Amino acid sequence: MVINRKPAIISIAGYKLTKQEVQLLKKEKPWGVILFKRNIFSFQQTKKLTKQIRKCFNDRFYPILIDEEGGKVSRLSNLFNTREFSQYFFGNLYEINKKKGLLFYRYYLETICNILNESGINVNTIPVMDLLQNSTHQIIKERSYSANINTIKSLGKLCISFLKEKKIAAVAKHAPGHGCANSDSHKKLPVVRKELKHLYSTDFLLFRNLNCHFLMTAHVLYKKIDANFPATHSKKIIKQIIRKKLNFKGLIISDDISMKALSKDLVLNAKEALNSGCNLVLYCNGKIQESRRLLKNLEGIDKFTQKKTHQFYQFLR
Repeated sequence: MVINRKPAIISIAGYKLTKQEVQLLKKEKPWGVILFKRNIFSFQQTKKLTKQIRKCFNDRFYPILIDEEGGKVSRLSNLFNTREFSQYFFGNLYEINKKKGLLFYRYYLETICNILNESGINVNTIPVMDLLQNSTHQIIKERSYSANINTIKSLGKLCISFLKEKKIAAVAKHAPGHGCANSDSHKKLPVVRKELKHLYSTDFLLFRNLNCHFLMTAHVLYKKIDANFPATHSKKIIKQIIRKKLNFKGLIISDDISMKALSKDLVLNAKEALNSGCNLVLYCNGKIQESRRLLKNLEGIDKFTQKKTHQFYQFLR
């Protein structure tokens, strides 16, 4: 099975596809589409939108993603309120009572997965596997399960396996670890100066041997590992650490290439990420001119990405 796609996940502007967006999807064939709060206002509308997207490809398994973490990062908040249910909420619950924590987290995940299944969304960019620390920036804090490595491992593993049961693919993030960074990569490039040995025993450890379809990179510069490039643009980090040391076998997706941590042009950001070992790049701003320019400047997905995409489709059957 040859899947003819460009190695980019793009976003759209509103509650339904415009004519220009339909033309773009049909002509340039991005690998997937990610939805945001600006794209969702009701169940019926969301179902119509996902059907409209898939109709462009005549593909019932076409990847449609969402970033539904709960807490502050909720794209479904027009449908129902998950404000209280951050990953930190469940991490805290688990540490008070492991049995109840796991039980309540399963209930929560089941609700989310049922809504995604009903809405036509088949990929969710969870769990956040970042380790909470004193240095952790506010942008990550309540999105992390805990400052306890075992708590993160247990709840992250449950999240990935439960989503699989419900035919939703997980995207673990932000590899190899954003919890050690003390700035927001949406606004500037975070720099981490910790030693490799320390990172392997803490932040990086949480991404080791993860059995999920996808992994998302961190736009973080680990100064003692690669002084020149953030993880998303670092061959050393992606190929030697994430692939070899952390043993990740699935598809690697960049974090949003329009974030200010990456100062270069959008197309250059994409090409550098792909050249460094990312399999797919993520573009979240929904500006059609930028999406068009990005897709026109990218070649089709490589054989490895085709193979893993085929495996993802088999999983959905």
